[in-house]
Amino acid sequence: MTTSVHILGFSGSLRQKSLNTGLLHAASELLPAKTTLEIVHLGEIPLYDQDLLDAQGFPAAVEHFRQRILAADALLIATPEYNYSITGVLKNAIDWASRPGPDKKLPLDDKPLGIMGASPGLYGTARAQYHLRQIAVFTNMHPINKPEVMVPQAMQKFSDGRLTDEQSREFVRQHVAELVQWTLRLRGTADRQIGG
Repeated sequence: MTTSVHILGFSGSLRQKSLNTGLLHAASELLPAKTTLEIVHLGEIPLYDQDLLDAQGFPAAVEHFRQRILAADALLIATPEYNYSITGVLKNAIDWASRPGPDKKLPLDDKPLGIMGASPGLYGTARAQYHLRQIAVFTNMHPINKPEVMVPQAMQKFSDGRLTDEQSREFVRQHVAELVQWTLRLRGTADRQIGG
């Protein structure tokens, strides 16, 4: 059984200096051994349109996103909080990824999931993260529960887009380490079931 883990990370913000994209870059600096993190951006993904899907199939940017999810062992989502929930950008990407392709594959199904968030306010995206967990139930993703990464008053904890607050960096490090262990645990369970 292989012990390497490839994580796909994406942020729910399109902003060039996004705090949440900065969280993903912090995670890339704090990975456990035998772990890789690939960060994809959601800016090229069009608005979900069932008519477009029915007529032409998945747009190229959507198909690329779906294939990157299928190739990943786990997902790591950094979500801002807009109006007490996740962003439209993030919800749109998840809506596309939740649809089966011609091969009937559901990219999000059974994926281990880490959730992080940073915000200028006092709650560190707590409400958005809980909404994302509700979405994970329907899409059958498997989020880790702890440690939670909710970075409040984040403008004071980043410098030039880099997370510099040591306590927050430690939470990110622990979160990614737990995501890797969770992924290996789920993989081991599946292997044991297959092996009888």
